[in-house]
Order: sequence, then C-alpha cells, then structure tokens
Amino acid sequence: MAKGEGGEQYSNPSLLNKPVSSDGITLARKHENGNRLSVCNKICYAIGGAPYQITGCALGFFLQIYLLDVAQLDPFYASIILFGGRAWDAVTDPTVGFLVSRSPWTRFGRMLPWIMLSTPLAVIAYFLIWFVPPFEDGKVFWYLVFYCVFQTLQTCFHVPYSALTMFISSEQKERDSATAYRMTVEVMGTVLGTAIQGQIVGMANAPCLPAPGDIDPSNSSLSVGLNASGPVISLDDTKVAYMIASGVICIIYVLCAIVLFFGVREKKESCRPRSEPMGFFQGIKLVMGHGPYAKLVMVFLFTSLGFMLLEGNFALFCSSTLGFRNDFQNILLVIMLSATLAIPFWQWFLTRFGKKTAVCAGSLSVIPFMILVVCMKSNLIVTYVVSFAAGVGVAAAFLLPWSMLPDVVDDFQVQNPDSTGHEALFYSFYVFFTKFASGVSLGISTLSLDFAGYISRGCSQPEEVDITLKVLVSAAPIALILIGLIILYSYPITEEKRQGNRKLLQEQRDNEADSETDSTELALMI
Repeated sequence: MAKGEGGEQYSNPSLLNKPVSSDGITLARKHENGNRLSVCNKICYAIGGAPYQITGCALGFFLQIYLLDVAQLDPFYASIILFGGRAWDAVTDPTVGFLVSRSPWTRFGRMLPWIMLSTPLAVIAYFLIWFVPPFEDGKVFWYLVFYCVFQTLQTCFHVPYSALTMFISSEQKERDSATAYRMTVEVMGTVLGTAIQGQIVGMANAPCLPAPGDIDPSNSSLSVGLNASGPVISLDDTKVAYMIASGVICIIYVLCAIVLFFGVREKKESCRPRSEPMGFFQGIKLVMGHGPYAKLVMVFLFTSLGFMLLEGNFALFCSSTLGFRNDFQNILLVIMLSATLAIPFWQWFLTRFGKKTAVCAGSLSVIPFMILVVCMKSNLIVTYVVSFAAGVGVAAAFLLPWSMLPDVVDDFQVQNPDSTGHEALFYSFYVFFTKFASGVSLGISTLSLDFAGYISRGCSQPEEVDITLKVLVSAAPIALILIGLIILYSYPITEEKRQGNRKLLQEQRDNEADSETDSTELALMI
C-alpha cells in the first residue's frame, strides 16, 4: 500500500481523506519555516532602504540652496532643474514599474538584479550633481541632465526594492516585521543624510555678500554673517565640502546595496503566479482604477507636497529670514533626530488606534508648530524647541502612508484574485507621486523666490522674499495637508476591513499550501 501497488487503490475517496503522513507534515513544516525571516535577513533588507532616504534628504534640504548660493544659478533656471528632474519621473517611475513587473525570474530573483545593476551608475550621477563644472554656458544643462539621470537610476533601485517586500516571505507577519525594521533604518537614514551633508557643508559655509545698503557696523548679525572673526572661507572651499559630502554618501549607497544583495534572498514561491502580461496603459488603468489606491495616492500627494514645501525651503527660511546662516544645518538635524525618536511612539499609536487615525493625528500635530515658527521673533533656542516638537509630526507624515500601501495591494488581490503579479506597478506609482510632489514644491518655491527678488548669497533679502518664505514653510503646507486629510476621511480601508482582507488572503495561501502539500504527498505515494 505504501508503495502504491495497483492504480485502483487510489480511486478510493477515503484514501484522499486519510490523515496526512509524516512526509506531508514534514513538507508543511518546511514550508512554514522557509517563510520565516531571521533577524539578520530583516536587518539586511532594512539597510537597503537607507540609500533612498539619505540621498533624498540631502537633495531635499540642500539642493535648492546649493544651486542658488554655490552654483550661483538664477532662481528661474534653478526652478527648471528642480522641477524638470522630478517631472522626468512621470516617465521613469511608471515605466520602470512596468518593466520590473515584466522581468523574468533569474537565479538572483526578479528585483535584486535591478538594484545591483543600477547602483554603480547611480552613485556616479549623484556625485556629479554636486560638482560645479568649470564653465558657465552649459551649467544649467549639466545639472538638469545628471539630475534626471540620477532620478532614473534611483528609480531602478527603489521601485524594485519597495516591491521586494512582497517577495521575501509569503507570511504577512514576517512582511510586517521586516517593514518595521525598514521604517526604523529609513528614519535613521534621514538623520544620517542630514548629518553628513549638513555638518560637512556647515564647516565650510562661505560668507554672505553684503549689498551696498547692508554695511552697518552696529548690525551684529551681519558681522557674524560676514565671518569677521575666524578663518576666511572661500566659495571654492564650500564647493569642495559639497563634493566630500556627496562622496561619503556615495560610499554608503554602494555598501547598503551590497548588504541588501547578499543578505536577502527572493523567494519565488512567496508571490502568487503572475497573470497574463498586459500593456503599459492597461496596467496604469488597472492600478489607478482601484478606488482605495487612487484615494490613498491623492492623500499622499497633497500631504507630501505640503511637507516637501517645508523641507525644501526650511534651510533658506532659517538662514535668510531667521538669520541663522551658520546654524540651519543643526536645526535640520534636530528635526530628523526628533523624528527618529518618535518612531516607537507612532508604532504604539498605530497598533492602538489604527493607521488612518495615526496619519490624521500625526499630520495635524505639526500644524501648530508651522504657525509658531513664522510668528515668533528670531530666537535660536526657541527655534530648536519648535523644530524638535515639529519632528514628531514629520515622522508620522512621512512614514505612516507607506505602511498603508500593502493594505491597498492586499485589498486589490482580494477583489481581483485572478489578476496577480502587479505589485511593482502599485509601488512605482506611489514612488512617482512622492517625487512628483517634491519636484512641484521645489520648482514652484524657487520660481516664487525669483519673482520676489531673491539675492544669491545675500546677507539680507528683500521683504518680499521673507514673506514668500513664510508662506512656503507655513501657510501653503498647512492648506495642502488639510486637503489631504479631507480626502483621507473617505479612505475606505478601515482597521476592521484590513484585518478581514489579511484573514482572507491567509486562508487563500493556506489552501494553496494544503493543495501543494496534498499533491506532493500523492506524487510520493505514487
């Protein structure tokens, strides 16, 4: 019987209903254990998220002020570079997501080859963004080209990395745990990016240039800005400092990619088989036609646009409006450190009150400090306190929306069980809207400064510039955040529905695993 003598013995239905043999139990246990991730796997996976956050923070906080005061571009051309680089992602993000979803499976997986092949070229392009070319006529073209090239190559890294969550394990609990590790490392990456770029550049901050009406011996803040005491720092020193900072970040980028590649293994069985390949525009229609996803994207677009406006202009606001030209990098670092320390609190809040409530509370909590920072008089200590408090809300606004994306993907799989393998498309559009919001915010804000009469490296700015910066770091972000929260109110995936979808998907996976185990056992018996 055990060897299956005679085919008629297996036509008996009772045989199929008998208890699973020891071989079947062993296979089931192997399947369950194979989906578990070790702490080392989770850490290696999380480290892969650091490059995106490190480079994103450096570009978000410092690229605008670098183009205006170091590369000394006209604000109009700087706005073209900032917006053009992000607008280019309108093509690259969905396109890369489409190509990744159509990629064949290799011995290294489907996502990891994209990550490793894009890394060397990405770090070269990133370094050249922070290099001032020795010519003037083609300087705008230089920055626009390498900014767009870097955005494309970083997309080839980040879209597959984001979708990798769905391939490291089929167990939802393991994915959630790995995501928690990733969120922690990514927040640490924002601190690291701000610290590296800010502290290195801050040690070689070139003095401002006084206008004819600025010469006033009684103006103590001006004398500080002119670096009257201490060694004289030239603009060339500042250029070198930016290149050193970018070189350090490039090294970290490569090391993180290597750790991810060798520390994580894609599991083909973790993802359900893909359905028939579809066209590019058909894929766009598919993901954007899913109601919860479309609403979440709109929420993310408006809230990200608000916080990107704050992020992109806060350095200029601190140095020009508040007069903290030599301290703005430390203020930015305080915000990021506060965001890092707030992560455990938001993790607790998330599990206690749900994701939707956490996003709403986190976004609203930062609004009072946005108002306070523009209403108070210039005071360094008060600015540090307000920045630390604002960082608590910034952590929630940047991190919590990403934790909601897997819920939307699960909801899509529940409603469309026959349409699978589109995870990269969902993540690519999500990444696109993040970058699009950043590009729009930086482009519009830099163009607004041009209209207001911004003076490059000026020790003082026209009153119109101060008013514009106050609007860009307070009034405009608050309005955009409120619009996003109004849309969030109609977001349909509640905590109850999320738990229900997870249970349904887990039952589907268990049924598929049971069917696979039964088939394997029958094959062994035959």
